[in-house]
Amino acid sequence: MKLLWTIMVVVILLLQVRLWVGEGSFAQVWALEQSIAEQREENAELAIRNERLYAEVRNLRNEQGAVEERARMNLGLIREDETFFLVVEN
Repeated sequence: MKLLWTIMVVVILLLQVRLWVGEGSFAQVWALEQSIAEQREENAELAIRNERLYAEVRNLRNEQGAVEERARMNLGLIREDETFFLVVEN
């Protein structure tokens, strides 16, 4: 009977060790959940950035003056608080 109890205690201890430490343990699952949460936040930020870039590309494709405005802004010819107007002479 003592042998049976000893075997059961050893098995329970081994299962506890496996539960708290090692492959598939609570610590590993918690770390993976944290990584998933961080990745979701990063993906949300990247999705917002991509939407801004897509809107800018659509603007550049549809408007003639947008390309020149973008070039002038990059060269520092237009400040942040200024508005650019393209006057086309016929």
